[in-house]
Amino acid sequence: MKTFLTILILTVTGFSTVNAQNTAKFEFKSEVIDYGDIEKGSDGVRTFQFKNVGTEPLIIENVYSSCGCTVPTWTKAAIAPGKTGEIQVKYDTTRVGPIRRTITIYSNADEPTKAVKIKGRVLDPDEKS
Repeated sequence: MKTFLTILILTVTGFSTVNAQNTAKFEFKSEVIDYGDIEKGSDGVRTFQFKNVGTEPLIIENVYSSCGCTVPTWTKAAIAPGKTGEIQVKYDTTRVGPIRRTITIYSNADEPTKAVKIKGRVLDPDEKS
């Protein structure tokens, strides 16, 4: 019985290891984009760049923002191993104040739900410091 359990555990562990090695995997240049201090109405578009460092094609199923003030667009085609892709976010810079948003990525990667962030502050040029 002990031998059977040992073989069963080793078999399951072996399959898990093989399965984990054959996946897509994100490697971001940066997981946080800092807008810094920007003026109201300025360009709110920024880009997250990543590489698929896995062994299978990376497919992004969907990307959501934590707020309607941030609109994401992304590479729709599968990203082959070793190739790059991007997720572009457009923040509504007519909203004055701090920027703290999370962009959630759903994919077939080894980490199927991945969060990246944007931060910064939109300043109103009409307000005096």
